[in-house]
Amino acid sequence: MSKLENFKSIAKKIVCIGRNYAEHAAELGNKIPDKPMIFVKTTNSLISEGEKIKIPIGCNDLHQEVELAVIFNKTVSNVKEIDAMKYVGGYAVALDMTARDFQNEAKKAGAPWFLAKSFDTSCPISEYIPKDKIPDPHNVELFCYINGKVQQKFMSVNI
Repeated sequence: MSKLENFKSIAKKIVCIGRNYAEHAAELGNKIPDKPMIFVKTTNSLISEGEKIKIPIGCNDLHQEVELAVIFNKTVSNVKEIDAMKYVGGYAVALDMTARDFQNEAKKAGAPWFLAKSFDTSCPISEYIPKDKIPDPHNVELFCYINGKVQQKFMSVNI
C-alpha cells in the first residue's frame, strides 16, 4: 500500500484556492481575483465518504463546492509552475463546505474566513486516486449529488 493511500492520517495541511471556479464566483456576485486567493483548512476538517457533516452551531446557510483535490507526494514549497506536476502523487474528490452566513459576516468585518471554511468535517474527501488514473487533471468531470439531485456538474478545466 502506498503511503499516499493513507493521506488523511498523514496530511499536515489543506491548502485551498478560493474563487477558482468562475461560474460559482459569478453566482455569488464575486469577481475572479488576479492572483489565487489562498486559504487553509485544518486537518480535522477531513472526513471520509459516508461520514456525517457537522453543521456549526448558528450556521443557517451551508454551501458545498465540489473540488479536485491534489495530493502531493512530498513537501512542496516555492516550486516553479513548470515543475509542479513532479510533486503530484495523486488526487481525490473533495467538498469545500462553507458556512456562507459566517463567511458573509467575516467579509463585512474585513475578517478572515476561518470559522466559515475550517470547521470540523468541512472537507469530506474521497479515497486516494493514483496519478496514473487521471492522466489529464484538466479534463475530469466533477459532480455533486445531494439526496439524488445534481447540485454541481462541470469539467475541471473550468476551475
